[in-house]
Amino acid sequence: MDIFNKIPVMDRTALRELKKGIDSSFKEFSRAYGDGIEGFFDPLLHFLIWLEKLLVNSPWPLVIGVFALLAWIGSRSIKLVIGTVVCFLVIGYFGMWKNCMATVAIISVSTLVCIVVGIPIGIVMSKSARAEKAILPVLDMMQTIPSFVYLIPIIMLLGIGKVPGLLAVCIYALPPIVRLTNLGIREVDKETLEASEAFGATPMQKLRSVQIPLSLPTIFAGINQTIMMALAMVVIASMIGVKGLGVPILQAISNQYLALGMMNGLAIVALAIIFDRVTQQYGQRIQKHRGQLKK
Repeated sequence: MDIFNKIPVMDRTALRELKKGIDSSFKEFSRAYGDGIEGFFDPLLHFLIWLEKLLVNSPWPLVIGVFALLAWIGSRSIKLVIGTVVCFLVIGYFGMWKNCMATVAIISVSTLVCIVVGIPIGIVMSKSARAEKAILPVLDMMQTIPSFVYLIPIIMLLGIGKVPGLLAVCIYALPPIVRLTNLGIREVDKETLEASEAFGATPMQKLRSVQIPLSLPTIFAGINQTIMMALAMVVIASMIGVKGLGVPILQAISNQYLALGMMNGLAIVALAIIFDRVTQQYGQRIQKHRGQLKK
């Protein structure tokens, strides 16, 4: 502490002025461009609200049937389909259906955003070592910086609501799909690429017809991790206005309701297990199919 006390008064004053300058500049930026940035995300907000209303207002047997069908398409496992149906029936029986559907909506939209944004970034990284060196530190920062830190500028720009929560989830969940897309494309066999070049394939044709199909198992592993990380942000996102299973957990923490917190926490765990098993088994099926093609 003595070392810090020896800092000249002029340096401390300059540091305070620097902090004030940063704060005032960001406030001016948010006043000038906050509405425009919020308007840019309006289509995403409308899509999220539409999906949430669709899941909440649709008859529950139909929704469970759709989830069971998706589980079957992804895993081809009757045990996983039965487990999915039982989990959603239990969630509905204990009165958590509406919050569960809100959570499924935010996870679905955030995963879709991460796929649309993350896969192209991963492709760019795989094609350019310079781009990889520039983007990797950003991904490291996104994964290591506490989520409450980047919530501050998001809330200052967009306020409290669904969009800030969605952006917070996407920032936290984006790195895995970017990293694994980059890794998957870089791991494609060079002999296969040389064979495609020998047949006159252009770089875009190689990417579309060879590299992406062969790297799909790794990309799906990234999607799996993105979904898991998005679910991990459910409670934090509920702090800034996102409905879902995180809201009752916050209520349980503030009011010491053990049963309420445990039930909603277990519901999040059930969703995580379902999404994890379905995406994992789908990735394994793609891996087996790729192995058969090589033979």
